[in-house]
Amino acid sequence: MTHAEDFSGDGKQRVKTVWISDVHLGTRGCKADYLAQFLKTYQPDRLYLVGDIIDGWKLRSGVYWPQAHTNVIRRILTLSKRGTEVVYVTGNHDEFLRRYGALMLGNIQLVDEYAHITADGRKLLVIHGDQFDVITRYHRWLAFLGDSAYELTLVLNRWLNHWRERWGYGYWSLSAYLKHKVKGAVNFISDFEQAIAHDCEKRGFDGVVCGHIHHAEIRQIGAVTYHNCGDWVESCTALIEHWDGAIELYRMHEPEQHAINKPLAVLEDC
Repeated sequence: MTHAEDFSGDGKQRVKTVWISDVHLGTRGCKADYLAQFLKTYQPDRLYLVGDIIDGWKLRSGVYWPQAHTNVIRRILTLSKRGTEVVYVTGNHDEFLRRYGALMLGNIQLVDEYAHITADGRKLLVIHGDQFDVITRYHRWLAFLGDSAYELTLVLNRWLNHWRERWGYGYWSLSAYLKHKVKGAVNFISDFEQAIAHDCEKRGFDGVVCGHIHHAEIRQIGAVTYHNCGDWVESCTALIEHWDGAIELYRMHEPEQHAINKPLAVLEDC
């Protein structure tokens, strides 16, 4: 079946697989309230955390960890307790976990990459994707500089959208605009997508699920189906596999975000 089915008893939508990436818990830009609400809605058989879930880079310089970020962790642990298999694929911002590769903690598995078989028999490589980012791999100082610049755009974005909201306008993403309009950023995304698709084809995969570049997308690149989860800093996106193997890109729309009108400080049914 292509549609999510209701769980009897708790009303959650049961799906085969959910992928999320680039949550960046521990940063002010993380939209943890929205993610907690999303995780409250779905009950997947398997949940992939596709890297940069916890932002170890940011936590080195100071601890920012509100209750909403704890609520996300509690949601994930609750899903695991209720039978969801959780696969944590490490990324560059949570690379401190890579020393514990192939670790099993109950129903939670920690890996650097994973081979996922869809319901219709396709073999997908699940990987964060920083391994295909030349800047992250070979110019770490430049990666840190770029991360700081991205944080600055998020601060400007919050300020800009505060005033847009006061004047009755909807949300508008400055960083997404720059990604689509600045030639260097567009070329970087294209090069990243081509590199990861080429590696997957060479290794015999039918497709890839990744994150890293905060640009949610599903598209065909040659013989490989490219899936990117996006992020929970701006776009609030995820990938969902239904029971027939079809994968859809979920995007939390602005009305849904406005419906969450207060922080999820207490999650009563965790």
